[in-house]
Amino acid sequence: MAGAEPKKNSDLGVRTASAVVMVAIAGTALWLGGWVWTAFVAAVALGVLWEWTRLARAIAGSTLAMLGWQVAGAAYVGLGATMLAGLGSVAGFPDVLLALVAGVIATDVGAYFAGRTFGGPKIAPRISPSKTWSGLGGGMLGATLALWFVATQVAHWNLVKSLPWLLAMGSVLAITAQAGDFFESWMKRRAGVKDSSHLIPGHGGLFDRVDGLLAVCFVLGLISFPQLF
Repeated sequence: MAGAEPKKNSDLGVRTASAVVMVAIAGTALWLGGWVWTAFVAAVALGVLWEWTRLARAIAGSTLAMLGWQVAGAAYVGLGATMLAGLGSVAGFPDVLLALVAGVIATDVGAYFAGRTFGGPKIAPRISPSKTWSGLGGGMLGATLALWFVATQVAHWNLVKSLPWLLAMGSVLAITAQAGDFFESWMKRRAGVKDSSHLIPGHGGLFDRVDGLLAVCFVLGLISFPQLF
């Protein structure tokens, strides 16, 4: 037991360093915008698709099933990444992307602290044993506060100061992000692995880090897709 604490501290240091690097790279790409942001999103999407394929190979029981997983992955990751790239590279939309990213992060933070503080019944213990209904409530509150902050302090959107609107949007964003987290957790359990890969030291894979944001962008893409025609 004496060696457990140094190992834990060492892992924390690796996780912290990796997080700083990830935020720096993503933030720089978003700040530069244009083709740099698009290339960054494309690289992440390709990495997620690679991880998706690894998981699918462990899940699929036949060639036909594997083909279905590949088509589903291309649609899910492709549409989500297309929406993400578009929001970051088109003038006027970075604030929307900032709101989405802040909302997803706040969902995770709010869910973590509310779940740890209040505990209570699990949402789906066979898929994700740590997720509770109180955590989901905390995530919804966190997402709402994040949207309010971006709307009023950063983007100055006068039309979204209505509390019912913010509560509704924050709740939908949090539920969608959590659904994306559950979906990836379900895939990993079916595949019998803890992480989607080991690409990011201390954090697992790319899919592990963007599961919630990818789900939000995918749903937003489904809503926006008909408007393109």
